[in-house]
Amino acid sequence: MVQKEAIGSVFAQHLQGLADLGVEMPVLLAPMAGITDLPFRRVVAGFGAGLVVSEMVASQEMVQAKPSVRARSRAELGLGEARTAVQLAGRDPYWIAEAARMVADSGAEIIDINMGCPAKKVVGGMSGSALMREPDHALRLIEAVVGAVSIPVTLKTRLGWDDDMRNAAPLAQRAAAAGVRMITIHGRTRCQFYKGRADWAAIGAVVQACGVPVIANGDICSGADARRALALAGAAGVMVGRGAQGRPWLLAQIAAELAGKPIPEAPQGAALVDLVAGHYEAALAFYGCDLGMKTVRKHLGWYVEAAGGALALRQRLLTARTPAEVLTLLPDALAPAPDMEKAA
Repeated sequence: MVQKEAIGSVFAQHLQGLADLGVEMPVLLAPMAGITDLPFRRVVAGFGAGLVVSEMVASQEMVQAKPSVRARSRAELGLGEARTAVQLAGRDPYWIAEAARMVADSGAEIIDINMGCPAKKVVGGMSGSALMREPDHALRLIEAVVGAVSIPVTLKTRLGWDDDMRNAAPLAQRAAAAGVRMITIHGRTRCQFYKGRADWAAIGAVVQACGVPVIANGDICSGADARRALALAGAAGVMVGRGAQGRPWLLAQIAAELAGKPIPEAPQGAALVDLVAGHYEAALAFYGCDLGMKTVRKHLGWYVEAAGGALALRQRLLTARTPAEVLTLLPDALAPAPDMEKAA
């Protein structure tokens, strides 16, 4: 159990709300397009995470897809896997409700609604964080999803569209009244994208506005970050995104620190090589050799950077043409290098 006095009274009050969702550890993995695929989520979950969230799924496209494509999409979502939420995005209440029914019927435990993605192609389609500019329409989408399924529905959004429209608190209040069970707030506006620093203190207004657990997201890269975010926001937990790149064990380390337990050491040496090789081989098995090599390449780069490996070896690893070559290079690439030779 997390030490309540270490985090704050609001955090303690919402622990039960998280537990009711099956979230026993208040450290969650953020959905990141092209990054938090099923192989990576399984690695993170293997170390420990309160919840992992799928990559964002476009609702209408999934519902209207051919059966073979739909089956592949379901496999990628990891439906039925423990402590996993499926994130849906959309603009039309009908399609997002149909998608919610589809994934719920296929075994999803939690559905998360995306109203925070700042990407131009998503916002251009008037979904993601574009919905912050239309709170009434956003609420219709929320009501459609909540009304379509019996499993918990959560929401992820930002502080607002820009500094002149910081409306996360009233939207969260309405979302909670409509039946949303947990709300994650990235501490930036859409127009900030990922510039500057996340404003964890501003998330506090959302915590005060609604009676459901609120999760603080943005720039959580260490246990110290998590403690400060929780203290400033009064949130129930934290969601880790980019900080987990190359460090899938980070969530477990943060959770241990928050709980006042010994912090597990990051894998090193042979243990790290085995971990990365396992992730690599799982990606190849999941995607097939050619696509898998391309998809997992960025993770290899992050692993080398996190390990303090040599830049030259990182380059060789990322340009290797066969799985055998990659696996052969891993022990040397993941070995700490002198400062002047490090990849990052």
